[in-house]
Amino acid sequence: MYSKEHREYLKKIKLKNFLIKFTQILIILLFIFIWQFAANHNLINTFISSSPKSILNTIINLYQDGSLFYHIWITFYEVLISFLIATIGGIIIATILWRYKFISKVIDPYLTILNSMPKVSLGPIIIIIAGAGTKSIIIMALFISIIITIINVHQAFISTDQNKIRLLKSFKAKPYQIYFKLILPSNYNNLINVCKVNIGLVFIGVIMGEFLVSKAGIGYLIMYGSQVFNLNLVMTGIILLAIMASLMYYFIVFIEKRLQK
Repeated sequence: MYSKEHREYLKKIKLKNFLIKFTQILIILLFIFIWQFAANHNLINTFISSSPKSILNTIINLYQDGSLFYHIWITFYEVLISFLIATIGGIIIATILWRYKFISKVIDPYLTILNSMPKVSLGPIIIIIAGAGTKSIIIMALFISIIITIINVHQAFISTDQNKIRLLKSFKAKPYQIYFKLILPSNYNNLINVCKVNIGLVFIGVIMGEFLVSKAGIGYLIMYGSQVFNLNLVMTGIILLAIMASLMYYFIVFIEKRLQK
């Protein structure tokens, strides 16, 4: 049984969390209300900025012609594959760099150069090599996200408390034991944060790829809408992307909480 003071403390924590969620939702609803109010009273140019009502009608039209979930699925599939490869691959490469200091020092400047390179400039080369399809989009997303993953995870690994590492070595711990017993557990929060950052980076990469080569997906809808001056379709694509990114972000937060328990 919890003490009275502890129960009061838990109530305060729950109230604080509720207020945070409530305020977040209130901000979104208030933004939508002001946006629609401004559109109804001609305070903004709806041809450029659209309106919540127009976006809702566009979503309904996409649903009715059967293309809404098709485009969402294409983008979701590309994002999911890119996210898994970038995250898992980035952690594996960062682990190799942590284990082998010589390789780390050799690769370090190249990682910095690749990270600073504008990835869009590689688009034509990627298309020529991988073809104008899903592979090119995934490769584009990987170029954007995996370098950041490697750098961040590797930096987190080498920043682990050296005194603890020396302590384990004094007990004749092997590298794999140090890695699984100390390095990974110590950087649990860092790995979760890398996953959160990767969601945004992967979405950027996928949409950039869809701008270049896709014939379906949310990025395709945005590009097509801009070409035919259908700004309602453009804004609808942006809103759909925001919703998808939010859902994936909160899914990672949910997993984080479950793992903490």
